[in-house]
Amino acid sequence: MDNRDLTQLSIIEASQGLRAGDFSARQLTEACLGNINQKDQELGSFLSVFKDEALDQAQLIDRSLSSRKELPPLAGIPIAIKDNILIHGHRCSSASNILKKYSAAYDATVIQKLRQQGAIFIGKTNLDEFAMGSSTENSAFQVTHNPHDLERVPGGSSGGSAAAVAAGEALAALGSDTGGSIRQPAAFCGLVGLKPTYGAVSRYGLMAFASSFDQIGPLTKTSQDSRLVFRSIRGQDPMDLTSREGYFNKKTEISKLRVGVPEQCFGEGISSEMVKWTEKTIDYLKDQGARIVSLDLSGLDYSLPVYYVVATAEASANLARYDGLRYGEAETAKSLQETYARTRSQGFGMEVKRRIMLGSYTLSAGHYDAYYQQAQKARKVIEAEFQKALVEVDLILTPTTPGLPFKIGDRIDNPVEMYLSDLLTVSANLTGLPAVSIPVGREGKLPVGMQLIGPSFSEDFLLQIGSHLEWLS
Repeated sequence: MDNRDLTQLSIIEASQGLRAGDFSARQLTEACLGNINQKDQELGSFLSVFKDEALDQAQLIDRSLSSRKELPPLAGIPIAIKDNILIHGHRCSSASNILKKYSAAYDATVIQKLRQQGAIFIGKTNLDEFAMGSSTENSAFQVTHNPHDLERVPGGSSGGSAAAVAAGEALAALGSDTGGSIRQPAAFCGLVGLKPTYGAVSRYGLMAFASSFDQIGPLTKTSQDSRLVFRSIRGQDPMDLTSREGYFNKKTEISKLRVGVPEQCFGEGISSEMVKWTEKTIDYLKDQGARIVSLDLSGLDYSLPVYYVVATAEASANLARYDGLRYGEAETAKSLQETYARTRSQGFGMEVKRRIMLGSYTLSAGHYDAYYQQAQKARKVIEAEFQKALVEVDLILTPTTPGLPFKIGDRIDNPVEMYLSDLLTVSANLTGLPAVSIPVGREGKLPVGMQLIGPSFSEDFLLQIGSHLEWLS
């Protein structure tokens, strides 16, 4: 098996091959590093690559394998990590100039767990600055390109992670999802992207954007791989008091499914291509015996404005710490006030500054009740509506994105149009429910993703159903 074949393997296939002695962990790691060397100059997936460290780790795994020591399923698997998740001793910039020299002082909980599994960290991936964006064009350092069409975006904010897996530069990646930042890139790059239940995965060691929305999750080639990585990183953590254990025991066969499809999936803002693929997926589910239930989720019409009020408010509070004194690279000036102002003005990019200003405005005296408080009330209504719907149906099906991957530069100067990319994904973050994007087909050479939303802690169930939908045609 040559190096190109190795990078196309799923995690499960690679794990089996390692244990059968078909190839070594070093060969697998070298294959991914070879793809990075050949492709990443034009893709821009990685901000840093841990070549020597990854090869050393692979060597240790190979020694354990040769001694027939039993190893966890992720042992020897090269995994890329989004550059807002801390890895001790490595730069973690969140793709921002204000953190360009920051080196992590500790491992995030998810990194600790993956280390225990024997996973190989191959590098840190590009993102929209502080995870604020839908295209990975807002990075302070580089633009990431979609491996399926280099003129198009890979999605965001976890675009570097998605592009790395799609291009065979890693067998899996971690991203973070605040309003769709795992699922949208997964859809644009032809991957499975899982946003877990809020609290299912510890946020300790994740640089905060909006703390009541943020979740870490995997980007993988298959639903089975996603399940494997998720099971490795989930669980309660004393370092994150919002983390919790949860159980969902329902194992409904696809022939007995009740699938809810919101009417809004066929309405304004949804492209004809996405409507077509939604109908194709519905037809497949019907052929398998599933019952399709039409839902009127009016909350979907309000999810986007509610999300952007609450998320920007939380972002403005979270990013207040980056002032050059407590955190961040200081831009020195004659006075303390000028140093503070210059640091934030020059250290943050345009999109981050826009969201800080929006959030500060909605939290300000005279506007708090009219915007932030009303948005939180609306959030509760949306959450109740989804909970009620998930009593009537087993899961909710929507397109992951309103349209296909757009061209680089098309929306960067139109923030409202860019925000509309999150139209169908933000509701899962508002409600805290798990959601997964599944690649169902291609429109030309561009992948198409469909989203499944389920009850709290139903990740395994969603991925089980999702495995039936992968690449329908």
